[in-house]
Amino acid sequence: METENKHQAIARGLDLVISPKDSIEICNCIRRKSTVKAKKILLDSINKIKPIPFLRFNKDRGHKHGRLYSGAYPYNAAKAILKLIEAAEKNAQNQGLNPESLFIKSIIPNKAAEPARYGRQRSREAKRTHIYITVEEKEPKHEKKKGEAKK
Repeated sequence: METENKHQAIARGLDLVISPKDSIEICNCIRRKSTVKAKKILLDSINKIKPIPFLRFNKDRGHKHGRLYSGAYPYNAAKAILKLIEAAEKNAQNQGLNPESLFIKSIIPNKAAEPARYGRQRSREAKRTHIYITVEEKEPKHEKKKGEAKK
């Protein structure tokens, strides 16, 4: 996944030991948001202030206090995705992009291979996830003057 645009940076997390279902719900929540806002959402979820809405994988998930949807506080997945967002910001900073004007253009969670377990837990499958994040710098909006709108 190489980026051709000079205003983009990527980060990859391969074989992360997090639930694919939790990571899908987190990625749906923070997609197309600024990195500052996405980090605040993840920190609020880690500190159990505001839950992540579970819209697809919400079987046996209760409604959270003051909310109209099912939700949860996926601690491990939120911590892993927060580290990836920070890595993408550092990659963008190395390319000379402004870290305050970045937004998450795409975040793709994929199910990874399930490694074999030995011993008494042989029948259990380990949960692993790949996550690809692409961040892009927002271009500042140009203000139009009254005379330029007619041209």
